[in-house]
Amino acid sequence: MLEPSPSAAADDTSADTGINERIAQRVRELRAARAFTLEALATRSGVSRSMISMIERGSASPTAVVLEKLAAGLGVSMASLFGGASESAPAEPLARRDAQVQWRDPQSGYTRRSLSPPNWPSPIQLVEVDFPPGARVAYEAGSREPFYHQQVWVIEGRLNVELGGQLHALETGDCLAMRRDQPLIFSNPASQPAHYIVAICDARSS
Repeated sequence: MLEPSPSAAADDTSADTGINERIAQRVRELRAARAFTLEALATRSGVSRSMISMIERGSASPTAVVLEKLAAGLGVSMASLFGGASESAPAEPLARRDAQVQWRDPQSGYTRRSLSPPNWPSPIQLVEVDFPPGARVAYEAGSREPFYHQQVWVIEGRLNVELGGQLHALETGDCLAMRRDQPLIFSNPASQPAHYIVAICDARSS
């Protein structure tokens, strides 16, 4: 088995640090815009005050489950935490591939890429996901206001999506529409990675 080179390991560490800093900035901005104290956000999200503080300092590598809870507490989609740009930055309609923000969940190993141009005034956000074989992610934050419409389109592989206790077994080419107001579980039952696109729409703009 080949070991990663020191330079590759350094690049991975640098990338992790960079995305953690982006998430830290977004959480700080969103919390300040809502005038939430750390205690208030902890109560709303179910994430501890100490963890939120570490995330805002960029010193923690939060899991997808933790970020989803924070997003629910802040009243935004999880995709909004990966905007990649300050809300005060000028909006551009084009997001080049090499500028799109990519993040890896330290718990499940799945990777997500934010496809949509950051800060562009649109109710739609697109996310590209690679989900490893056997991986499972359970989002407990079901009840949220506002809710979001979401569609999952499987490009390659198989994906099980359980929404509010109802299981949907998706194959290549299948597309599932849902309303994000119930607990949601993603799992890959196959021996090969699943590759899919998630489209998210803010219900307030629908």
